[in-house]
Amino acid sequence: MQPEDPKSGDSAPGKAWSGRFAEPFDELTQRYTASVSFDCRLAEFDIQGSLAHARMLQRCGILPAADLEAIERGLAQVATEIREGRFAWSIAREDVHLNIEHRLTELVGDAGKRLHTARSRNDQVATDIRLWLRAEIDHLVALIRRVRERLLDMAEKHADTVMPGFTHLQVAQPVTFGHHLMAYFEMFTRDAERLADCRKRVNRLPLGAAALAGTGFPIDRVSVARELGFDGVIENSLDAVSDRDFAIEFLAAAAIAMAHVSRMSEELVLWMNPRFGFVDIADRFCTGSSIMPQKKNPDVPELMRGKTGRVYGSLIALLTLVKAQPLAYNKDNQEDKEPLFDAADTLADTFTILAELLGGVTPRPDRMRAALAEGFATATDLADYLVRKGVPFRDAHEIVARAVKEAEIAGVDLAALSVAQLKAFSPLVEPDVFEVLTPEGSVASRRHVGGTAPEAVRAAICRARARL
Repeated sequence: MQPEDPKSGDSAPGKAWSGRFAEPFDELTQRYTASVSFDCRLAEFDIQGSLAHARMLQRCGILPAADLEAIERGLAQVATEIREGRFAWSIAREDVHLNIEHRLTELVGDAGKRLHTARSRNDQVATDIRLWLRAEIDHLVALIRRVRERLLDMAEKHADTVMPGFTHLQVAQPVTFGHHLMAYFEMFTRDAERLADCRKRVNRLPLGAAALAGTGFPIDRVSVARELGFDGVIENSLDAVSDRDFAIEFLAAAAIAMAHVSRMSEELVLWMNPRFGFVDIADRFCTGSSIMPQKKNPDVPELMRGKTGRVYGSLIALLTLVKAQPLAYNKDNQEDKEPLFDAADTLADTFTILAELLGGVTPRPDRMRAALAEGFATATDLADYLVRKGVPFRDAHEIVARAVKEAEIAGVDLAALSVAQLKAFSPLVEPDVFEVLTPEGSVASRRHVGGTAPEAVRAAICRARARL
């Protein structure tokens, strides 16, 4: 949207406060202070709030029924013009609110001027943002659900696929690929829960706080809240117009969600590297090199990793914005929208693409299994085997450490040592030791809730589907 130039013949700028001033804004200042270039995306919600406000004014005897009918008719036309791209946005009218009010007044005359009775742009914009953010949260939760569904499908398919689990990015213990994917399912589940919980605090009505002190008109805020689907009203008028903690809370939840996306992206980048070779990523999510013809670069997960910092920046921007503001409303708060919009857009785009990206990930079980032979991944299983034979764990730990050292010198995995060689470290070792020294035996033993055994993973998937 490109608002018209203030010098383009707009003779009726429609300032809400122009009678107080002897000279107009100069052009540069007008552009600097205008927000319509970005807050126009609130138009639908501004109209929703205005309709609810007008109906309340009529019910309370403040607005004549004829004026309400005109306002409803006029706002319907304004909404149509906006949806069809025919609305003439103007920088001279500063923001979405004055642009809509000006056009409404052109259409219905004085009735349009009466719409702003008992409200301020301060409580109006706070209401618009909450209506918009509530809808965004609902959309984002649905997008995260799609990612979670895709993870469940992949995890179920690979509940038996063994791979190295890592700590410190070193081979630690065998896990299943399905178990690994379910870790991200849990992270994204908490992200959805955080957003849903944040929604409870977003879903409170500021309208009726007016500029900061409320209004002398006999309004009914509760009825407006009910019509707009809010859970209740914000109790304090100063708080209603001045705080943006609900937006900061959303950005904090968005930042955490992007951190989880970034961690998954990092693993996909590593796993696609030939040194790992655990997965292949479909060509449609990769790019080549302008100079190296052999390259296949995982650009999409790399960019997701990069966009995480962008959302972090939005969070810091809003925290900084409010940290030194006295009560109540200050013009600083005009700067709340662009970081909020950008973060919500980034999160929506990221989760939309992530669901598709996961569908383009092809695991390579042979490479995953081969990597298990490189890091003595079943060493802990051998220690547990000795503990079950009666050896104290600390002693078993030391015994296995010496066995690992010998296997390392020989250039083989623990499972390649003979029973006789293992007995040299503990006479309690029997031929059944090899049941725990295989990756499959290792993961199968961890069948408790939260464990990596295939049966435990499948049970977790069943519980997860029920939660969805």
